[in-house]
Amino acid sequence: MQNLIECKGLTKRYGNVCALDKVDLEIPAGGGIVGLLGPNGSGKTTLIKLLTGLLQPTEGSVRICDKPVGVETKAVVSYLSDFYSLIESYTVREELDYYADFFADFDRCKAETMLRDLGITDNLKVKTLSKGTKEKLALILTLSRNAKLYIFDEPIAGVDPAAREYVLNTILSNRSEDSTILLSTHLISEIEQYFDHVIFLRQGRVILSGKADDVRAEHGQSIDALFREVFKWMC
Repeated sequence: MQNLIECKGLTKRYGNVCALDKVDLEIPAGGGIVGLLGPNGSGKTTLIKLLTGLLQPTEGSVRICDKPVGVETKAVVSYLSDFYSLIESYTVREELDYYADFFADFDRCKAETMLRDLGITDNLKVKTLSKGTKEKLALILTLSRNAKLYIFDEPIAGVDPAAREYVLNTILSNRSEDSTILLSTHLISEIEQYFDHVIFLRQGRVILSGKADDVRAEHGQSIDALFREVFKWMC
């Protein structure tokens, strides 16, 4: 099976600080839900930004669908950052128009269906929407692309507990078939049941990577319990 993501010796330094240190990583195509886990400062966001082309490696390489990260890979990656950006002066409909013009894989019908399901009116100005509705709109725009790789950086960190299950269900039920979701989170206990694969990062290095069920079987405990044990002096 072709790998969706391949990192070889991937390194990123900020001056004297090494955020990622010679990372070797492979994630197969159609890898399901991949949990990217580690304490603050472990390199999760740096890895995500390298995968999305927002940063360039200091050393090593990163490939998606066997292509170096660039224009071609951006066409198959849909990314929702922890600081989503919407155009405040646009209406919701204009946001959809913008995405439809910018991304060839944008499924307008899918986006409009999700808007209706969430009761979001498309003639409203983005700047008039509540914070929660803006978050939902950003999620809709991300999921309405028929991408190979969806990347979410802490998608439920700022969401109240009552809404977390809804956000997760929206992500899981609206992703493209045979796609992979890379999800960075600290709320492991609430999400680990969905993980197909997990990656532990510590101080810029991958210290564990494997199928979630294999990791649980090998260590005889949940992903959350293993995380707490491995990182108990760092969290």
